[in-house]
Amino acid sequence: MPSQNSPNLEPEENRGFPPLADAADLGSGEIQQELARLEEIILSSPHIPLTRRTLVDEEQLLDRIDLIRSLLPTVLQQAQAIVAQRQNILLQAEQEADEIIQTAQTQAAQIVERTTIVQQADLSARQLQQQVQQECLLAQEENLQQIDRLRQEAERQIERMRQEAIMEAEDILRGADDYADAVLNSLEQQLTEALRIIYNGRRQLQPDETQQRKSA
Repeated sequence: MPSQNSPNLEPEENRGFPPLADAADLGSGEIQQELARLEEIILSSPHIPLTRRTLVDEEQLLDRIDLIRSLLPTVLQQAQAIVAQRQNILLQAEQEADEIIQTAQTQAAQIVERTTIVQQADLSARQLQQQVQQECLLAQEENLQQIDRLRQEAERQIERMRQEAIMEAEDILRGADDYADAVLNSLEQQLTEALRIIYNGRRQLQPDETQQRKSA
């Protein structure tokens, strides 16, 4: 309602002000605009001479105040929605951060596990290589010892066979000498017997020759 002491002022549309907007269509920024319009209404209203008072259209001023008052719940709801949205964003960000941290921890654990497996495999491979090298060296040493034992045994057998061959050759030589001596002895006996027979035969022939000489 207009004030009884207020002069007749021009309508709002004639004063260059925009029409009132529906509170449901206004955002949080509309309050600042309405406050600016309210300030403009006050500053553009006529002043009472020699005073600091201003004649203001009460109805227009109350309409603006009612509009601002009607905007407050919407703005508060928007602010609450923004706060809730921010909280949801923060909660979602925290959840995503937790998921990222858990994923990173899982990946780090997997990397550590794979690294441990690789290190264990490398250690096992080095230990196996060292074991194989030691076994090869041991087998080589055993083979060399076995070869040396076989060589020594072969040398002993060769020496024994050589000694046996020498002894057998000496036996053969001694047997040959004995055989030759026996043959020569037998031949000597035969020759001796033959000479004896020849000698006896000649002796038997000699008396006949002597008598023949005497008869002649």
